[in-house]
Amino acid sequence: MSDGRAAKRVAKFIKPLRVKPGSTVDLTEDFDPRYKAGMKKRDGVELLGTGVSLLADYQARLAAQDTYGVLLCLQAIDAGGKDGTIRHVMSGVNPQGVRVSGFKVPSAEELDHDYLWRYAQRLPSRGEIGIFNRSHYEEVLVVRVHPENLDRQKLPEEAKGPDVWQRRYREINDWERYLTDNGIKVVKVFLNLSKEEQRLRFLKRIDRPEKNWKFSAADVREREHWDDYQEAFSEMLSATSTPWAPWYVVPADRKWFARICAAAVLAHTLIGIDPQYPSLDGQAREELLAARRGLEAEAP
Repeated sequence: MSDGRAAKRVAKFIKPLRVKPGSTVDLTEDFDPRYKAGMKKRDGVELLGTGVSLLADYQARLAAQDTYGVLLCLQAIDAGGKDGTIRHVMSGVNPQGVRVSGFKVPSAEELDHDYLWRYAQRLPSRGEIGIFNRSHYEEVLVVRVHPENLDRQKLPEEAKGPDVWQRRYREINDWERYLTDNGIKVVKVFLNLSKEEQRLRFLKRIDRPEKNWKFSAADVREREHWDDYQEAFSEMLSATSTPWAPWYVVPADRKWFARICAAAVLAHTLIGIDPQYPSLDGQAREELLAARRGLEAEAP
């Protein structure tokens, strides 16, 4: 398939997932966690393989051009499938060109800085794909659902007023615009999991010994805040899906389909950049040809 046909196919596939900038999102009403675009799993496996190959090609070009970086932000509720998505989508790319960063409870050093500081330390360099497994959006999700976390950030009183979330949305949008203007493309994927599917995945983590390590009693306590998180997700998507850094809501109840969608969103971003291998100038090409002649002369 030509690059042009691939680009059109990918763009059409992900269009229903994109949060239109300026729109108001009600996550429970607007996006179905079980949506699969009429696709069957056996067809999805082949399509994912095609997507992974496409990513490998574009990542090689991205690294060679060394002009743009790509930041993929993955957000989801617990058991949403972030780890598996990263593992499958990036399975065919060069590990040297990808950096995955996870963000848990901030350290004492991180709390002594502004809330975006620790995320800025992990940004991808030019030529690199950076993946945030959870991201700076935790600052308007977990921190919002659990306001005690805001108190730990040592903010002055005037910075903790009722407009704190609207202000953070604006600051995050401005930061992402700054990154994009400087060659770091930002793409954001929200893995949309249903409450029932989360329940089933929690049970599997409890019942299967090899998955016990992935389960924590804190996960069930967080589940009690389901409605609060759905509201926070909806407001986040409404306020921070921008033309320069759009959100894509990926149906996550079927892991195989979620992985196809995530690969397609990342491929769409790379196709849009259209990185190219550098071309040699006249002197460099002459040096290359001279090296070739010398190597050929060594032949027995």
